[in-house]
Amino acid sequence: MQICLVAAIGLLISTSVARGITLIIFVSGFTSCMVALGFAFKRSILTSAYILLSGMACMLFAFAYTGAGLFDLAILGYPGLLIIAALLGSVGVFITVLLIIITQCILLTWLTLNHIITPYTPSLSWPHLVFIVVIFTITGFSVYLLVRDMKRLMLSLQGENIKVQQSKAHIQHLAHHDTLTNLPNRLFGEQLFQQSLLACQQKQQKLALFFIDLDNFKPVNDALGHAAGDELLKQLALRLSAILPPEHYLIRFGGDEFLVLAPTTVSDQQQLDVLAATLIQQSASVFTLLQTQVAVSASLGIACAPDDGTDFKQLCRKADIAMYKAKEDGRNTYHYYNDTLDQANNDKFKLLQLLRQAVAEQQLLLYYQPKICLSTGSVTAVEALLRWPQPDGSMISPDQFIPLAESSGLINQLGSWVLHQACSHCAQLRQQGFNALRVAVNLSVVQFKDGRLQSIVQDALNAAELPAQALELELTESLLIDNTDHIQRQLNGLSQIGVTLAIDDFGTGYSNLSYLRSFNASTLKIDRSFISNQAQWQANASLVQAIIQMAASLGLTTIAEGIENAEMAQRLAELGCNEGQGYYWSPAVPLAQLPALLAKLQRLQN
Repeated sequence: MQICLVAAIGLLISTSVARGITLIIFVSGFTSCMVALGFAFKRSILTSAYILLSGMACMLFAFAYTGAGLFDLAILGYPGLLIIAALLGSVGVFITVLLIIITQCILLTWLTLNHIITPYTPSLSWPHLVFIVVIFTITGFSVYLLVRDMKRLMLSLQGENIKVQQSKAHIQHLAHHDTLTNLPNRLFGEQLFQQSLLACQQKQQKLALFFIDLDNFKPVNDALGHAAGDELLKQLALRLSAILPPEHYLIRFGGDEFLVLAPTTVSDQQQLDVLAATLIQQSASVFTLLQTQVAVSASLGIACAPDDGTDFKQLCRKADIAMYKAKEDGRNTYHYYNDTLDQANNDKFKLLQLLRQAVAEQQLLLYYQPKICLSTGSVTAVEALLRWPQPDGSMISPDQFIPLAESSGLINQLGSWVLHQACSHCAQLRQQGFNALRVAVNLSVVQFKDGRLQSIVQDALNAAELPAQALELELTESLLIDNTDHIQRQLNGLSQIGVTLAIDDFGTGYSNLSYLRSFNASTLKIDRSFISNQAQWQANASLVQAIIQMAASLGLTTIAEGIENAEMAQRLAELGCNEGQGYYWSPAVPLAQLPALLAKLQRLQN
């Protein structure tokens, strides 16, 4: 539109000094400019360009045809047309105009050489100056527009390039940093590890990798919400970053797990001990979340390069193994990686594969140990104890495979099988004449998670046609700690169908007697660690007596585990303990030997 308008104004000025055929040509050119302006106004850019440029080309050809041919002043306008065509940015328009100009020049040359037209050189006059000024003005204005637009485009491109670089840097930052804490993420952490390791190797130093895991983070999320948990992680990140020395890096590994890369001298383990203690102290400090004072703790695992390897992923795995060892050691502490930890994990993995096969093929067996009334000597019940016999005649201890079954989820399948087997065996023994016999089965807290425990127990009782009163379920104190409505409802349901509940290993955990009423427990088992030898009995006799007296005041039956001799049985009976269980009467025996054992104990009673 600007070019059309300037060209139209220039031609209009030229008409004021033109005469004859020159005036007619200028008017025609002016008309084509106005038509092109109209199409440009309607955004028909290509149409406007073709009309303007073809009109101008024809006007210049007319001037050259009626004037000096190729030597006419009008030929000076052709470069302007090419500039305008290039300015409009269409290859088609530019090529079309170029071909038109070349064709017109060839035609003028042919017409001149064949004496069809006779060029003449007009005498110089002021109108000729006007024509030249108009041509230069239109051409110069077009060049100005072209250069101005190019500058604007370059500035715009520079601005966009800056934005792209900023966006690229931002995207790279997001790709390499955790969005919550703004710490380096696991991906960037690996790069920092490689850089730090190279620097340490050049300085003949070690690079320690700390694996930090918060011990009590989930309850924060559960009680206060994920927003509070996120705020805790941000505050922790700021605290740990503030205490790290130069050339140390804090990395968010994921969830509530962090890594610290710490260069250290080859022989200075004390430096790492101090740093580990400081990290634990900072993690255990009180956090203020939603106007609530919250305290957590952290467990740390430490692996060092190059001693424990130089691969980032492998070093993280080893530090993670050491961290879990710290959790096993009581949490809120740290542990260094060593090869024995790896071997222990490999052993656990292999044992788990064997356990899966054993559960699928029902290789495990139930053994039974009688419970004896201390006052009468009669058998009150038998406890079902899981055993895993091996082809060589040895046994794998339940202390080894039960935790694996719990952590792997096998405990539900295994626990269901134990309940059905124990109920079936108890029913068989009752039919063989042991009419009042009851069976006790141990439960894991994991068996309560899916909410199906009551139906499994009921199915086992129904399948064996065993009355519910003949089944006692033994619960560990860890279940009391996990006191939730979900577990409470299931325990209430079990009590309502007639199953009795006993608390196993009492005295080794929180030992909160007030829980016993809420869980409808009827029996309390005193842990064997209090009475298994003379030294322990002397140290714990007063505590055992207090437990028996408190249990009696709550109307609970007490059973002492681990009784080894008649003297211990007599002492416990004198303190008021109701029942006993231990090698004094019998170790756990397989089902095939149980009827004979029960008959023998009955004879001894009589």
